[in-house]
Amino acid sequence: MGICDSTMGLRNTLIVMALLLSVSTVPFSGAASLKSHAFFNETGELPCHFPNTQNLSLDELVIFWQDQNKLVLYELFKGQEKPNNVHPKYIGRTSFDQDSWTLRLHNVQIKDTGSYQCFIHHRRSQGLVSIHQMSSDLIVLANFSQPEIRLIANQTEKSNIINLTCSSTQGYPEPQKMYVRLNTKNSTSNYDAVMKKSQNNITELYNVSISVSFPIPPETNVTIFCVLQLEPTEIILSPPYNIDAKSPVPSPPVPDHILWIAALLVVFIVCGTVFVILRKRKTKQPGPSNECEIIKVEGKESEQTEKRVELQKPGRSDEVQCDVNISKTTSDNKSATDF
Repeated sequence: MGICDSTMGLRNTLIVMALLLSVSTVPFSGAASLKSHAFFNETGELPCHFPNTQNLSLDELVIFWQDQNKLVLYELFKGQEKPNNVHPKYIGRTSFDQDSWTLRLHNVQIKDTGSYQCFIHHRRSQGLVSIHQMSSDLIVLANFSQPEIRLIANQTEKSNIINLTCSSTQGYPEPQKMYVRLNTKNSTSNYDAVMKKSQNNITELYNVSISVSFPIPPETNVTIFCVLQLEPTEIILSPPYNIDAKSPVPSPPVPDHILWIAALLVVFIVCGTVFVILRKRKTKQPGPSNECEIIKVEGKESEQTEKRVELQKPGRSDEVQCDVNISKTTSDNKSATDF
């Protein structure tokens, strides 16, 4: 009985191997390959789309999938799974959905990207007959982390130049580019830089980063984004980095001793000006007592002075009084002379 089972198992294996050899040389007769997408470490689907118009049971069929390198992912022989024919890299990673005729590949890796084929054979009395085959392309993606902005300390803090780095990790495929977007109230500017990239040898995921320096206007609020462009119309933005406008620098206060000096100078100038004005006015307007003394001296020296004084018309009461005194003085002088 054991010999019989071993012989049957060997026979089934040889049948499957013969099928693999035969399908590898037969071109696909179906339509163009279907494309399916799966994310890293998640589950991808490899459809077969068997119409089963004859309503055949699984016991009458031999179903298997193979990759582009002819390695078997899954085999169902007369309704029974056959892991012995499955390549070690796929063992424990597949499950078959009988309702949709789809093979699910779990824990998808970047290396799983490629083409896969599904084959269905009908077991008849004359042997196995190929009744359906289909090809599908699996595309594995990995979402990059949200870009992160990190400021680099400025060499000159008084300048308006900002230095920063932008990075994103664990993504696939390689992005197109990475740049910085600067938004102000009235404008938007983009600053490109050379994108540095590194790829993990095992996971094949990418890490990318850029370093960039650019001026920022100090008089307005600024919002900075790091932009990772995956496709022409697909981007990932970093959280906004906001920089507030700088306050105007106040003028330095004037020292107290300068204020005191300025005040003293003003007082000195004002006092000097007043003194000069008063002195000029006093010089231009002589008083009446001085005029009287001058006239008295002149009256004593000559009679001509007397006549000139008498002819003058006094304009003030003080001048009248001076004339009276002059007359008295003259008469006294004449009396003394006659005597």
